[in-house]
Amino acid sequence: MIEEIRIDNLGVITRAHVELGPGLTVLTGETGAGKTMVLTALSLLLGGKADPATVRRGAASAAVEGRVVLPEGAPVLARALEAGADLDDDGSLVLVRTVGAGTDGAAGRSRAYVGGRSVPQAVLGELAEALVTVHGQADQARLRSPAHQRDALDAFVGAEHRETLARYRAAWAERGRVAAELDDLVARTQERAREAELLRLGLAEVERVDPQPGEDVALAEEADRLAHAEDLRAAAAGAHGALAGDADTAGDGLAATDVVDRARRLLEQAGEHDAALAGLATRVAEAGYLLADVSAELSSYLEDLQADPLRLEAVQQRRAQLGSLTRSYGTDVAEVLAWADDAGRRLLDLDGGDQRLQDLRARVDALDEDVARLAGELTRGRTEAAARLARSVSHELAGLAMGGAELQVAVEPGEPGPSGADRVEMLLVPHAGAPARSLGKGASGGELSRVMLAIEVTLATAPDSGAARPATFVFDEVDAGVGGRAAIEIGRRLADVARSSQVLVVTHLAQVAAFADRHLVVTKSTAEGVDVVTESDVRLVTGEDRVRELARMLSGQDDSEAARTHAAELLDLSGVGR
Repeated sequence: MIEEIRIDNLGVITRAHVELGPGLTVLTGETGAGKTMVLTALSLLLGGKADPATVRRGAASAAVEGRVVLPEGAPVLARALEAGADLDDDGSLVLVRTVGAGTDGAAGRSRAYVGGRSVPQAVLGELAEALVTVHGQADQARLRSPAHQRDALDAFVGAEHRETLARYRAAWAERGRVAAELDDLVARTQERAREAELLRLGLAEVERVDPQPGEDVALAEEADRLAHAEDLRAAAAGAHGALAGDADTAGDGLAATDVVDRARRLLEQAGEHDAALAGLATRVAEAGYLLADVSAELSSYLEDLQADPLRLEAVQQRRAQLGSLTRSYGTDVAEVLAWADDAGRRLLDLDGGDQRLQDLRARVDALDEDVARLAGELTRGRTEAAARLARSVSHELAGLAMGGAELQVAVEPGEPGPSGADRVEMLLVPHAGAPARSLGKGASGGELSRVMLAIEVTLATAPDSGAARPATFVFDEVDAGVGGRAAIEIGRRLADVARSSQVLVVTHLAQVAAFADRHLVVTKSTAEGVDVVTESDVRLVTGEDRVRELARMLSGQDDSEAARTHAAELLDLSGVGR
C-alpha cells in the first residue's frame, strides 16, 4: 500500500504532500489544477520514463518521494532487500526518483533510490509490477487491441495456462533461432563447398611437400655450410696445424699440444717443492687433454667436410619447396604445420555440413511438433476460459448500469505467432437485441470505460481467475464519457474493490467521488503571475468542505443550494450503498 507521496518542482507543483490510506481515495480539482502531475509523480516512482520537460521552469531538478508498506514475506519485499534497500523502523520502504532539468536542450539525468540505495530504474519497475496496477484512458485505447484482449484472457485463465504460454514462447523462439541457422547453412552451401575445395588443395600441397618440424632451420644451416665449404676447410686445417704442429700452417712448426706438454712437465718437476705449481701443472694437463680432443675433432671434421655441389643444389631445391608453402600458409614450417592442423579440423566440419543440415532439419521438425502441441493446449485453455470470462464481465457490467449488456469473447484460429495460433476478439452487445460489436470498432468511450473496469475487477476478484491481485489500483478518469446512474454504479464498484485493495481514482464526477473513504482536492494558486501548487493546495476535505467540493463538481458552483443538496444526497447514497 502507498502511504504518502511528496512532490517537489514537478510541472505546476512546487511542493506537495499527498497522504493516502487504505480503501478508496479520490483526487479531484479543476482542470489544469495539477491532478495529472500527481499521477506523473506516481509514474516516476513506479519506474516510468523520466521527461526533463516536466521539471518546473527555473528548477534544476524535480524529486518525488513515496512511502509504501509491503506485506511481510512478500516476494517484492525480498526483491527490494536484494537491491540493498533498508526498511524504516515501521517496516515501510521509501522510494525516491529525481529528474534533472537538463542544460542546453540535453536530457536531464534521472536517478532512482529504493530504501536509501541507488538502483537502476528497472528495479522500480519490478517493484511496481507487484505493487500497483495503473489504468487510464490510454489503457482504454489499448483494450481495443486484439493483442491486449488476448493478454486479458490469458491472465484470466490461470497460472498453469501462463506456464504453458511461457513454454510455448520459449519453443517458438528456439524454433525461430534453429530455422534461421538452417536457412543460413543452406544459403552458404556453395560458399562452404568452395572453402572446402580450397582447403583440400592446400592440404594436398602440404602433404606432397611433407615438411618436417624444424626442417627449414636445419636446411638453412646446411646450405650455409655447403656454400662456404672451402672457407671452413681452410679455417679447420689452420687450426688443426696450429694445435698438432704443421710447418705449412703453424709457421715455426711447433705444435700447441707439444708446447703445453712441455709446460706441464716443467711444472710437475717444480711442483714437488711447491703445491701451488703442482696445482697449476694439473690445470695445464687438463688444457693439454682439451687441446688434444679439439685437434682430433678438427681432423675428423676435415675428413667429413666435402664441397658437394649436387647436395647444395638438392638443399636449395628443397628450401624452394618449403618457401612456396610458407608464402601461402605461414612464415615458417611451424606455422604451415599449424595451418594444416586447423585446416584439417575445419574440413571435417565442412564435410560434416550435410549431417548438420539433417540435424537442424530434424530439430526444426521436433520444435514444430512442440509448438503445435503447446499451441493446441493454449487454444483449449483460452476457449474454455473465454465463456467464463464473458459471463463474469457481463455480470460486472450489469452492476455498472449496463443491464442487458453482454461481453462475448471469441477465440478463432489465426496465424501462429509468439503468443499462439489464436485470434482473440472481444465483442460487446450493449443491450438486449443489439448486434455484437467489436470493442476495437463499435464501443463508445463510456462503454469502453465500464468494460475496462469490469474486466479489471473480474481479473482481480473472480474466484476462478489466476490473475495476481495488486495491493493498489490507480484509475485515471476511468469514468470518462459516463454520467448519471452509470457513474454512481462505477463509484459503487470501485468502493467494492477498495474493500480489499487500496484504490486511487482521479475523477471529475461527483457521483464517483461520493463513494471515497478519503477525498483529496488539488487547487492551484498564482504567484508572481505563474500558476503553482503548494503543500497547502492539496487538501483532505471532510464534512461541509466535501459537500462544497461535490457541489462544485456537479454544477460548477460550490455555493449553489441545489447542488449542495444533491451532493449531500450522493453522500447519503454512498453510505447506504456501501
